[in-house]
Amino acid sequence: MGYEQMQNNRAYIAGRVISAPVFSHEVLGEKFFDMVVAVKRLSDHEDEIPVTVSDRLMRGASLDVGDSVGVSGQLRSYNKQAEGRSKLVLRVFARELDDGVCDTPNRIELEGYVCKPPVYRVTPFKREICDMLLAVNRAYNKSDYIPAIAWGRNAKYAGEFAVGDKVAVTGRIQSRTYEKVLPDGSTEERVAYEVSVSGLERVDDEM
Repeated sequence: MGYEQMQNNRAYIAGRVISAPVFSHEVLGEKFFDMVVAVKRLSDHEDEIPVTVSDRLMRGASLDVGDSVGVSGQLRSYNKQAEGRSKLVLRVFARELDDGVCDTPNRIELEGYVCKPPVYRVTPFKREICDMLLAVNRAYNKSDYIPAIAWGRNAKYAGEFAVGDKVAVTGRIQSRTYEKVLPDGSTEERVAYEVSVSGLERVDDEM
């Protein structure tokens, strides 16, 4: 992966393992495992964030349920077929592990392109919100599609963006539960993942 693709998507989370690593897939002899890390917010609510980690990183690391861990890497998206539709799945792809002792346990920096018209709205409680979808370039002509949500003045600013605008985002990764209405009328609790934006600016592409 080139330097640019390393710098335009940088994530770090630190918390406790709540789902021990389970084998996911293998690429060129390297095995990858999926686990879930619970990251505490200032409010004490926990975001439960899925992580993919290589067996090469796991050697010597303690990743049992309840263990503390820090994960440096990238937030990546994958398409998964479910109920006859393609579903966007987000995971932190680990590049380094540490003991998880830090002052800022959930942070992410992204630089990408607005790929759908932003949706700006005001809630009944007069809170301004804007939903965005960013395409963040990856090596080999791939892109990660990452949902982001902005609040307040950032929401109003984001609502002015156009498809194709390049933007830089800082924030944190959050999980959110919601009720999905199924075709038979029943509901099912599901989890969505997105970036909660704390900083936002439009970026000019270098010529």
